Amino acid sequence: MTRWLKTVILIYLSFLFFGSFLAVGGLWVGTFEQSLPFISDIEIFLYYFFAGAIGGSLRHLYMFCSHYMKGELKDYREWIMYIFYPIFATGTAVVAVTIIQSGIFSIEFTEYENTPYAHISIAFFVGFGFNRFLNKLNAVSKNIFKTNDNQKNSK
Repeated sequence: MTRWLKTVILIYLSFLFFGSFLAVGGLWVGTFEQSLPFISDIEIFLYYFFAGAIGGSLRHLYMFCSHYMKGELKDYREWIMYIFYPIFATGTAVVAVTIIQSGIFSIEFTEYENTPYAHISIAFFVGFGFNRFLNKLNAVSKNIFKTNDNQKNSK
Protein backbone atom coordinates (compact mmCIF):
# COMPACT_ATOMS: atom_id res chain seq x y z
CA MET A 1 0.00 0.00 0.00
CA THR A 2 1.48 3.38 -0.94
CA ARG A 3 2.32 6.00 1.62
CA TRP A 4 -0.28 8.51 0.36
CA LEU A 5 -3.06 5.89 0.58
CA LYS A 6 -2.07 5.06 4.15
CA THR A 7 -2.17 8.77 4.98
CA VAL A 8 -5.59 9.24 3.39
CA ILE A 9 -7.01 6.24 5.26
CA LEU A 10 -5.59 7.42 8.59
CA ILE A 11 -6.96 10.94 8.10
CA TYR A 12 -10.34 9.56 7.00
CA LEU A 13 -10.71 7.21 9.97
CA SER A 14 -9.55 9.90 12.40
CA PHE A 15 -11.99 12.41 10.93
CA LEU A 16 -14.82 9.89 11.15
CA PHE A 17 -13.95 9.00 14.75
CA PHE A 18 -13.50 12.52 16.12
CA GLY A 19 -16.15 14.05 13.86
CA SER A 20 -18.73 11.61 15.18
CA PHE A 21 -17.95 12.70 18.74
CA LEU A 22 -18.37 16.32 17.70
CA ALA A 23 -21.65 15.49 15.96
CA VAL A 24 -22.99 13.75 19.08
CA GLY A 25 -21.97 16.76 21.13
CA GLY A 26 -23.72 19.06 18.69
CA LEU A 27 -26.86 16.95 18.88
CA TRP A 28 -26.70 16.91 22.67
CA VAL A 29 -26.60 20.69 23.01
CA GLY A 30 -29.03 21.37 20.15
CA THR A 31 -26.62 23.09 17.78
CA PHE A 32 -28.20 21.72 14.61
CA GLU A 33 -31.87 22.23 15.48
CA GLN A 34 -31.83 25.95 14.75
CA SER A 35 -30.54 25.63 11.19
CA LEU A 36 -32.09 22.20 10.46
CA PRO A 37 -35.44 21.98 12.28
CA PHE A 38 -36.16 18.43 11.05
CA ILE A 39 -33.20 17.17 13.12
CA SER A 40 -35.40 16.89 16.20
CA ASP A 41 -37.56 14.34 14.35
CA ILE A 42 -34.64 12.02 13.61
CA GLU A 43 -32.35 12.93 16.50
CA ILE A 44 -32.51 9.55 18.23
CA PHE A 45 -31.54 7.75 15.03
CA LEU A 46 -28.63 10.15 14.58
CA TYR A 47 -27.37 9.18 18.05
CA TYR A 48 -27.42 5.53 16.97
CA PHE A 49 -25.83 6.42 13.63
CA PHE A 50 -22.94 8.33 15.18
CA ALA A 51 -22.46 5.75 17.96
CA GLY A 52 -22.08 3.13 15.22
CA ALA A 53 -19.64 5.44 13.43
CA ILE A 54 -17.58 5.85 16.59
CA GLY A 55 -17.47 2.09 17.14
CA GLY A 56 -16.73 1.24 13.51
CA SER A 57 -14.04 3.87 13.10
CA LEU A 58 -12.44 3.00 16.46
CA ARG A 59 -12.13 -0.65 15.52
CA HIS A 60 -10.71 0.13 12.09
CA LEU A 61 -8.32 2.76 13.45
CA TYR A 62 -7.05 0.12 15.85
CA MET A 63 -6.77 -2.47 13.08
CA PHE A 64 -5.09 -0.02 10.71
CA CYS A 65 -2.54 1.12 13.29
CA SER A 66 -1.74 -2.39 14.50
CA HIS A 67 -1.31 -3.65 10.92
CA TYR A 68 0.80 -0.58 10.10
CA MET A 69 3.08 -1.14 13.10
CA LYS A 70 3.56 -4.80 12.12
CA GLY A 71 4.28 -3.87 8.50
CA GLU A 72 1.26 -5.85 7.29
CA LEU A 73 -0.29 -3.21 5.01
CA LYS A 74 0.90 -4.64 1.73
CA ASP A 75 -2.37 -5.85 0.16
CA TYR A 76 -4.09 -3.16 -1.89
CA ARG A 77 -7.44 -4.89 -1.49
CA GLU A 78 -7.47 -4.11 2.25
CA TRP A 79 -7.90 -0.35 1.81
CA ILE A 80 -11.52 -0.84 0.82
CA MET A 81 -12.23 -2.43 4.22
CA TYR A 82 -10.87 0.60 6.05
CA ILE A 83 -12.96 2.98 3.95
CA PHE A 84 -16.29 1.20 3.67
CA TYR A 85 -16.70 -0.93 6.80
CA PRO A 86 -17.10 2.06 9.15
CA ILE A 87 -19.75 3.47 6.80
CA PHE A 88 -21.60 0.15 6.74
CA ALA A 89 -21.34 0.00 10.52
CA THR A 90 -23.24 3.28 10.92
CA GLY A 91 -26.36 2.12 9.12
CA THR A 92 -26.12 -1.34 10.63
CA ALA A 93 -26.08 0.18 14.13
CA VAL A 94 -29.35 2.00 13.45
CA VAL A 95 -30.93 -1.15 12.05
CA ALA A 96 -29.67 -3.23 14.99
CA VAL A 97 -31.28 -0.97 17.57
CA THR A 98 -34.50 -0.93 15.56
CA ILE A 99 -34.52 -4.73 15.34
CA ILE A 100 -33.92 -5.04 19.08
CA GLN A 101 -36.68 -2.53 19.84
CA SER A 102 -39.05 -4.56 17.66
CA GLY A 103 -38.63 -7.54 20.00
CA ILE A 104 -37.14 -9.98 17.49
CA PHE A 105 -34.07 -10.45 19.67
CA SER A 106 -34.52 -11.33 23.33
CA ILE A 107 -33.00 -8.10 24.57
CA GLU A 108 -34.95 -5.49 26.48
CA PHE A 109 -33.82 -1.95 27.08
CA THR A 110 -34.30 -0.34 30.45
CA GLU A 111 -35.31 3.29 30.25
CA TYR A 112 -33.10 5.61 32.27
CA GLU A 113 -34.69 9.03 32.75
CA ASN A 114 -35.76 9.26 29.10
CA THR A 115 -32.20 8.83 27.83
CA PRO A 116 -31.33 5.95 25.52
CA TYR A 117 -27.94 5.03 26.98
CA ALA A 118 -28.45 1.30 26.40
CA HIS A 119 -29.60 1.89 22.82
CA ILE A 120 -26.59 4.05 22.07
CA SER A 121 -24.26 1.52 23.71
CA ILE A 122 -25.66 -1.29 21.56
CA ALA A 123 -25.21 0.91 18.48
CA PHE A 124 -21.57 1.45 19.47
CA PHE A 125 -20.98 -2.28 20.00
CA VAL A 126 -22.62 -3.11 16.68
CA GLY A 127 -20.36 -0.56 14.97
CA PHE A 128 -17.31 -1.97 16.73
CA GLY A 129 -18.20 -5.60 16.05
CA PHE A 130 -19.75 -4.99 12.63
CA ASN A 131 -18.59 -8.31 11.11
CA ARG A 132 -19.68 -10.32 14.13
CA PHE A 133 -23.11 -8.70 14.16
CA LEU A 134 -23.57 -9.45 10.46
CA ASN A 135 -22.69 -13.08 11.11
CA LYS A 136 -25.34 -13.26 13.87
CA LEU A 137 -27.86 -11.45 11.68
CA ASN A 138 -27.19 -13.93 8.89
CA ALA A 139 -27.76 -16.87 11.26
CA VAL A 140 -31.02 -15.37 12.55
CA SER A 141 -32.16 -14.66 9.01
CA LYS A 142 -31.48 -18.26 7.99
CA ASN A 143 -33.51 -19.52 10.93
CA ILE A 144 -36.43 -17.18 10.34
CA PHE A 145 -36.66 -17.76 6.60
CA LYS A 146 -35.57 -21.38 6.37
CA THR A 147 -37.56 -23.56 4.04
CA ASN A 148 -38.85 -27.00 4.77
CA ASP A 149 -37.62 -29.37 2.07
CA ASN A 150 -40.38 -31.84 2.94
CA GLN A 151 -43.04 -29.29 2.00
CA LYS A 152 -41.35 -28.64 -1.34
CA ASN A 153 -41.22 -32.32 -2.22
CA SER A 154 -44.86 -32.99 -1.34
CA LYS A 155 -46.24 -30.23 -3.60
